[in-house]
Amino acid sequence: MTSSLTPLTQLAAWQALEAHHPKVRNLQLRKLFADDPGRGERMKAEAAGIYLDYSKHLVTDDTLALLLRLAEESGLRARIEAMFQGQRINVTENRAVLHVALRAPRGDVITVDGTDVVPQVHAVLDRMARFALQVRGGTWLGHTGRPVRNIVNIGIGGSDLGPVMAFEALRHYCQRDLTFRFVSNVDGTDFQEATWDLDPEETLFIVSSKTFTTLETMTNAGTAREWALARMKDPAAVARHFVAVSTNAEAVARFGIDTANMFEFWDWVGGRYSMTSAIGLSTMVAIGPEQFRAMLDGFHELDEHFRTAPFERNLPVLMALLAIWYGNFAGARTVAVLPYDQYLKRFPAYLQQLTMESNGKRVTLDGAEVAYQTSAVYWGEPGTNGQHSFYQLLHQGTQLVPCDFIAFGQSLNPLGRHHDVLMANVFAQAEALAFGKTANEVQAEGVPAWLVPHRTFPGNRPSSMLLLERLTPAALGKLVALYEHSVFTQGTILRLDSFDQWGVELGKALAGRILPELESRAPAPAAHDSSTNALVRRYLAGRR
Repeated sequence: MTSSLTPLTQLAAWQALEAHHPKVRNLQLRKLFADDPGRGERMKAEAAGIYLDYSKHLVTDDTLALLLRLAEESGLRARIEAMFQGQRINVTENRAVLHVALRAPRGDVITVDGTDVVPQVHAVLDRMARFALQVRGGTWLGHTGRPVRNIVNIGIGGSDLGPVMAFEALRHYCQRDLTFRFVSNVDGTDFQEATWDLDPEETLFIVSSKTFTTLETMTNAGTAREWALARMKDPAAVARHFVAVSTNAEAVARFGIDTANMFEFWDWVGGRYSMTSAIGLSTMVAIGPEQFRAMLDGFHELDEHFRTAPFERNLPVLMALLAIWYGNFAGARTVAVLPYDQYLKRFPAYLQQLTMESNGKRVTLDGAEVAYQTSAVYWGEPGTNGQHSFYQLLHQGTQLVPCDFIAFGQSLNPLGRHHDVLMANVFAQAEALAFGKTANEVQAEGVPAWLVPHRTFPGNRPSSMLLLERLTPAALGKLVALYEHSVFTQGTILRLDSFDQWGVELGKALAGRILPELESRAPAPAAHDSSTNALVRRYLAGRR
């Protein structure tokens, strides 16, 4: 995409949506369903084992037709093909964007600069599988000859959020005689709490950093090395208790890790899109190579659906278009992701990075400042916990918050009536948000007049329902790919580079300037603004 493309707000479909919105501003879901009894059966899409009900959205058939036209006019189909063909669509970093190659089957051909990358991907996956089987089978021995029983993943951002989310989501499939911990925060408490009850002689650290220079990751890795050697003394122990996921063999070797135990990935793998690369090594150790490959197959199935399905039946495209509708025409600023499965407790946190780091931008691909809203703020918690927390705001607050409900027809842990209770709640919450409870209905229940306003629910709160059969590794892959491609679709339409993250750089650079002052206990006179200078002095005074 280049500056030669028509600016978004000048597209005919965008202007048509602007003209259309006043006509539907006062839509009422009660009336839409009353006028169209089949709406709930009609406004749905199904693919790759995911059933999407989007009937409870504040849209008409005309709205959807205009949104689909917007996707076409934005060049979405060509942009999808460009990504799958390995073109350098990450323009600010001049990189291809090929997380889809990480889950391509053997024999597929996906090229970057004339080289088929699929054989490279599977070579790394095979090495990962051999390593995972050794650890799971107890044949990977530590420096003192004892099998490794504890695995600690050290990373940050995509090198942490993907692995920890996948571990929690797929805990049901994990090998239970292995202990898994995850360290990301440079706050020493994170490392301390993750390792306090572990035996160094039975602990393996997976250090995940593309450059092997990330400050937080390498600070934690250095502490891990000190922690291990405090018990085992011999620096040679590092080679048996640390492996690396990186591209920087020289830095890995300098740390003391045998480069034979370095698992590589490539510059066309973005951090927040990397959980199916070697960054997922801890996931493979936890669930085993066979289940990991099942997860990859789930990703690939949704990838192919996204690449080939007509937009009107394309799950990621439909979700993306609805997000753009609410963000730019209905005034919504946040989206709540509400998984009704305890295993998905970290899924909203994972989506925060995926969505907001990808599309939290204020300029277009060609550097022009946008004149519209880009990414919403994504947040959420598992149901039913959230119902006793923030659902009050969803139902009766003043903000419009579109919701994504995620639920599964079968529980992995069937206990009595638990799953029926859970599913009754998810269906009821979507119904209550959509249709509410009028003052007349409350009065008819004999509620005192003074209490009626407090017990009235305005309804008309939109939501999507995503239903799957069971939370399997394949299902998790499909869900993640669904949101990946929805984010990509939004970025394409909004004219953004969804694959860079320059917004994280300034804070890191400034921290690099402040850190020497804190470590030397000598604040630089007037090195910063008066507030920062005062805070540095106060911190140093407290340290003394």
